[in-house]
Amino acid sequence: MTVFVADTCAIAPARARDMAVEIVAETAAHVPAREALLDRQMGPKRRLKSSEKLRRGRLPAEGLALSAVDGEGNLVGTVRLWNVAAGVDVDGTAIPALLLGPLAVDASAEGLGVGSRLMRAAISKARDLGHGAILLVGDAAYYERFGFSAGPTGALAMPGPVERSRFLALELVDDHLAGAAGVLTATGRRMSERQLFSQAA
Repeated sequence: MTVFVADTCAIAPARARDMAVEIVAETAAHVPAREALLDRQMGPKRRLKSSEKLRRGRLPAEGLALSAVDGEGNLVGTVRLWNVAAGVDVDGTAIPALLLGPLAVDASAEGLGVGSRLMRAAISKARDLGHGAILLVGDAAYYERFGFSAGPTGALAMPGPVERSRFLALELVDDHLAGAAGVLTATGRRMSERQLFSQAA
């Protein structure tokens, strides 16, 4: 099991004091718990979001599906990033980027910094893998602490309605999104029929 963040996050006194949370690469064993967590946190309408149009039928970007697990191996948080084209540049060339989300933390681990650790691990890993930018739709007041802002997305659009103030980006490479314009499109690897069935189950 690959661990991307070596430091630990102590669980609150209400839980076992010696238990810790690690950020690890997602495994197949995490998938049922991940889907249950997303259903609890986001409700049945989560698959209707505009971001879902860019994730549906696709695999996460290589190496960028992360889980937070407690000392007993229980999944308490998740984040995944997806390959997209962030519109095109002035020459009409598609601009490769990542779409982040969903980010979710189980109620049992809220307030322990698990979401922040997932974010920092995802950003660090994306940078190490050579990606140029990460985009997301979310609360600016939360994501600004990680360097996200609405400025780079000014001429970009999601494939569905979103509040402009919530459409944010972080450039991992300076000016990666300079001149980017158009609607985001999915470019990631497609799921196999078996993987699609597993996700729907």
